[in-house]
Amino acid sequence: MMQSEEIAALLAALPRRCADVIAPHAGRDEDALIGDTASLTWPELSRAVEAAAQDLRALGVRGGDRVLILGENEPAMAVLLLACGRIDAWAIPANARLTPAEVAGIHDHAGVRVSLYCTACSPAAAAHAGEATPWGSMAGVMVSAVEADSVPEPVHDDPALQCAALIYTSGTTGRPKGVMLSHRSLLFMAEMGVRVRGWRADDVMYGVLPMSHVFGLANMLLGGLVAGASLRLVPRFDPAAMLAAIEDGVSVIQGVPAIFARLLAHVRAEGRLPFAPRLRVLSSGGSPMDPAVQHGLRRVFGLLPHNGYGLTEAGPTISQTRVPQDDLSTGPIMAGVEARIAADGEIEARGPGIMLGYYRDPAATAAAFTEDGFLRTGDLGRIDEQGRLWLIGRSRELIIRSGFNVHPAEVEGAIATHPAIVQVAVVGRPAAEGNEEVVAFYTAQGEVDEASLVAHTAQKLAPYKRPTRWIRLESLPASGAGKVLKHRLASMARLLP
Repeated sequence: MMQSEEIAALLAALPRRCADVIAPHAGRDEDALIGDTASLTWPELSRAVEAAAQDLRALGVRGGDRVLILGENEPAMAVLLLACGRIDAWAIPANARLTPAEVAGIHDHAGVRVSLYCTACSPAAAAHAGEATPWGSMAGVMVSAVEADSVPEPVHDDPALQCAALIYTSGTTGRPKGVMLSHRSLLFMAEMGVRVRGWRADDVMYGVLPMSHVFGLANMLLGGLVAGASLRLVPRFDPAAMLAAIEDGVSVIQGVPAIFARLLAHVRAEGRLPFAPRLRVLSSGGSPMDPAVQHGLRRVFGLLPHNGYGLTEAGPTISQTRVPQDDLSTGPIMAGVEARIAADGEIEARGPGIMLGYYRDPAATAAAFTEDGFLRTGDLGRIDEQGRLWLIGRSRELIIRSGFNVHPAEVEGAIATHPAIVQVAVVGRPAAEGNEEVVAFYTAQGEVDEASLVAHTAQKLAPYKRPTRWIRLESLPASGAGKVLKHRLASMARLLP
């Protein structure tokens, strides 16, 4: 565990802006970013960021302006994200798979100065671009008209105060909010991620986490750049493509549990153990990992995944396993971060990675923090005698059945041990007299009958925790980052006969 003096020294040594992480590697004639249609060596990446920064200034983008960057993972999107920070503009990375209404909502709420569309690898971004025109020196980048009435925010020299990215939450519980993350927040998380996970300059990282999500931006993109690794950017997840990349020499994979579950399902369908010549690090976050997925990864690849816990508002990480471990804790609290469990079981945290606040929403910002500056996460957990954080569930997802508290994460963990289950999500459904039913939505491999699921959970859960309704789906609704959208499942549950 790092001491407070070491954390202070680390923070003092962090680069001033996110784009500065390129400089230590700018002389290496090796691939920094590898895309489907283009790749950039370190010198090329450095020049591309500086050129894009100049082009943004020429376009009329000022420090404090908000720039919407719509796309999917490709080198151009990474360049634009870094270039915005170079001129102190706020980057708003947005997933091209959002609906036009969702994009319009972000655009209007943020008071965007200009919108950029990365279309080389994303037909969805091209569809959003509409009448936008080609722009800059990178293929496939389109630009909207400049919004003359957009007013810039103040610029701060202090990296702890200057907003680097305005990330609109994935909306797993409802209406998205604009989370303001500073340069220091993102760089601290990138540096700590490299230290904890042991990434190296000779690593080839598989970049499937969307850069529009904080996990993909801070841990994957910036973490990879800090480490000096080669980052293979992947616009959309495909289990066959991921498996091929593993066999081709990828050494690091970060993902959410749903990604790993689908990868394992694909391996089972192929009926063979894959060849993984360089794979050495698996890292999971975004939601609790099912035991079956964790054990499946060890069986197939001989590796246990790093596990962690965080949220967009925390930049994202609060806890992280120091070494892969054979349990479902999210590891000790990250060095430099303080965390505690409130009287009602809610996890609260503060530290260098915590957000500046919700953009243009002072009431929500005030409600998100305690009087002494701890972020209220909305998640329930416990910290054991060894200092490891265990997730119990979300406070807003708590199901009240027959007067008993039912935590969805516990029920999901039990169901996930059934050999046919690929993914599962549990929600509550209002019933008579203020009671709630437990409804399980799941995807499965092959044939599975409800009776076997009922029998399986009967062995693992008390009667009041067992689902009363079982709904099989082809896929669970998910955000661009792969997080299950439970508010949609809750709406579906309410419509059940």
